[in-house]
Amino acid sequence: MDPRSEVLLRQPEHFNGRTLLAGLPADDLLTHFPDARGWTWHAGDDAYFQARFPGRVDFGTSAPAQPYDTAVLFLPKSRELTDYLLNVLAALVPHGTLYVVGEKRGGVERAAKQLTLLGTASKLDNARHCQLWKVSQPSATPVRLHERAECFELNVAGSTLQVTSLPGVFSHGRLDKGSALLLEHLDHLPSGPLLDFGCGAGVVGATLKQRYPESNIHMLDVDAFALESSRMTLTANRLEGHVFAGDGIAAAPIGLGAIISNPPFHQGVHTHYQASETLLREAAHHLRPGGELRIVANSFLKYPPLIEQHLGPCRILAERDGFRIYQAIRR
Repeated sequence: MDPRSEVLLRQPEHFNGRTLLAGLPADDLLTHFPDARGWTWHAGDDAYFQARFPGRVDFGTSAPAQPYDTAVLFLPKSRELTDYLLNVLAALVPHGTLYVVGEKRGGVERAAKQLTLLGTASKLDNARHCQLWKVSQPSATPVRLHERAECFELNVAGSTLQVTSLPGVFSHGRLDKGSALLLEHLDHLPSGPLLDFGCGAGVVGATLKQRYPESNIHMLDVDAFALESSRMTLTANRLEGHVFAGDGIAAAPIGLGAIISNPPFHQGVHTHYQASETLLREAAHHLRPGGELRIVANSFLKYPPLIEQHLGPCRILAERDGFRIYQAIRR
């Protein structure tokens, strides 16, 4: 059981009514609160919930529209996303109670300060290296997600790209150094469908469609806010692409001409390499013969031996600012 869920189970009397659990972890918390409903924006967690608690959890960027007495936010990493979600949840329970639960090292005390903007906040529990805060009858002005978007313009290989980024998306409102390097090295990709793995705000996928207009572009991410950002970026540039949710490379189509990625290795306050390492192990199954994997990664990550073991010889195309572009061709 996630420690944040354990904290809620120490105070069960507060969550017996119609409760919305936003960003809940993939555990058995819903078993203990039969009247609760979940909202997740993580595709992997959603797959778990649909198998374990079918029909009780909604996936996406919008909260399930039902009457609630109580709402609980499991603290996300992003401060901007926290601010947006707090306002959304407060608007759902104007006569009820809004709670925030999170790890101390994840910034829950910072989130408690954000909570004070909605009413008088008080700490209810402190256990399992977590804190639980609440505010009764929160006051908030309803907000729309698209109003929180950050837009910026890029010039890549002589083409202008309008990028739209939503709260919680990697490198929100700016181009990170790794992706900037990758955008400079997208020449001479094989023909066939192209996959932007971990598409985020859609910078790579949209650029690929500009560079290779005859290719079908697939854009995959585990996060619903990233997927919506990618859709908005495509729309802003009048581009077409297939944007879809999935927890890792297993969700991708087969027969790809190339997989291009700035693969993620952070999730929440913890570091996770599993999605990236699984990509390197399984990429060959999704590439056509002669298909190519081209990724950018921090130079300290020991990816080349894994790439060569499962795909083929690994070549370094470029290196700058602590990042490297790796290329490998399916044998």
